Amino acid sequence: MSRSPNKLIPEDFTAIPSLERSREVSVAVVDGLDESGLDAVGVVVTTDGDLPDGLDLDRAALERAGFDATSGSTLVLPYGSGPLLVLVGAGPAGELTASALRDAAAAFTRATARFARIGLRVPATGDADAATAGQALAEGALLARYRFDALKREPKDVPLTRVELRIDGAEIGAASRGAETGAITARAANIARDLANAPPGHLTATEMAEVAVELGRRFGFDVEVFDQQQLIDLGCGGLLGVNSGSAEAPRMIKLRYAPPTDSTGHLGLVGKGIMYDSGGISLKPSDPMHLLMKMDMGGAASVLATFTALRALHATATVSGWLMCTDNMPSGSAYKLGDVLTARGGTTVEVKNTDAEGRLVMMDAIVLANEDGVDAIVDIATLTGAALMALGPSMAALLGNDGGVTGLVERAAAATDEKVWRLPLERKYRKQLDSDVADIANLGGPYAGATTAALFLDHFVGETPWAHLDIAGTMQSDADDSWRSKGATGYGTRILIEVAKEFRPTM
Repeated sequence: MSRSPNKLIPEDFTAIPSLERSREVSVAVVDGLDESGLDAVGVVVTTDGDLPDGLDLDRAALERAGFDATSGSTLVLPYGSGPLLVLVGAGPAGELTASALRDAAAAFTRATARFARIGLRVPATGDADAATAGQALAEGALLARYRFDALKREPKDVPLTRVELRIDGAEIGAASRGAETGAITARAANIARDLANAPPGHLTATEMAEVAVELGRRFGFDVEVFDQQQLIDLGCGGLLGVNSGSAEAPRMIKLRYAPPTDSTGHLGLVGKGIMYDSGGISLKPSDPMHLLMKMDMGGAASVLATFTALRALHATATVSGWLMCTDNMPSGSAYKLGDVLTARGGTTVEVKNTDAEGRLVMMDAIVLANEDGVDAIVDIATLTGAALMALGPSMAALLGNDGGVTGLVERAAAATDEKVWRLPLERKYRKQLDSDVADIANLGGPYAGATTAALFLDHFVGETPWAHLDIAGTMQSDADDSWRSKGATGYGTRILIEVAKEFRPTM
């Protein structure tokens, strides 16, 4: 990857360290755990029912030790020799769902953070079939161990090298296929985390394009990069306008995955890629907010990471992606309040706030997706503080114009335990975006900001079936939370993978 000479960046720095780490991890579903080759062994315990065979303790003894087997609880039992034994709580046996299994694997992985080789024994999984259980357990283990430490001279965390899973009563072949899927989806989410965690001076729009080209080569999708002159030729006034205050050049990155057999449809994915968002002339008010704004490209990161999984998971739809990448900076050349930008396709947009920039770069991509003839569009963006205020940091806002596509996203969110809540696309609020000098304004009134932002995008979507994920609240976590590691969460990657796998135009 090329580096500007004025950047003090380590020569061996890579924006996606988890990609190399994932190659070093072996995830296996086994008949019995090979304790001689493991550093720690976990046993999942529910709050009711019989205790696992071979556990020389009763519930009274466990309670005296402070272990009640509720979800996320752990009890470490050291022995003089052999692997460390860790009891992992999973809640009621009747609620041993995929989400509960993912959480249990995460709790075990965190409790054994000093060890590279771990094994987990799980009781019969109730409603979760073998493949689903294997996937959830692999995801929980691999996502929870994630850390972005590429810039630390002496990383403290121990990378995993081996994960063994024993699932009582499960068919090993099906569980192994599920675990393989989980390793692929966790790797993708961790790639998205790496990209969002990378400092803005280490990962510019130009360098994001270089990463995309390399990932496309490795994982079997096509990448086309559009530079500033090409964006001018295309008339992408939104992306160019937002970029006008930055010393870094913009990039539009187009991704395309084509299945090896007849395609079952054409899905378009659009990701907001503001590599650093100062707010522009409408400068953001606080240092803590500025510190998070290296993650304002979390939508683009999730779309790019999604493409790394499509070939391996045999997606049958054609999937195209548009990543709209630039900084949003204040300077003498920056776009100003009152400016009018012209989107691809000719729509004029009055700028009422330069910090409402994500929708401006995405409008160009949505027009291009429609021109490409996609059957549906799903966009993902750290778009509005209103979504965070309404739903908090654990749930993304979902809006759209089509029940089939939004329903598909909701099912994907339920399967991945990345929570969404559908907000109304109330068209009565559309008049808030009226402009006296242009076709539309980029900002509505003081209320329902998540909805008015979606209505702005809807103006460019037209009649194409569409769903919009506003991930401003879910893009990062302030602390480790189950399988969500502190920092960038990679939220939306596994949702988009699931959507791409299941997409059909008739949904």
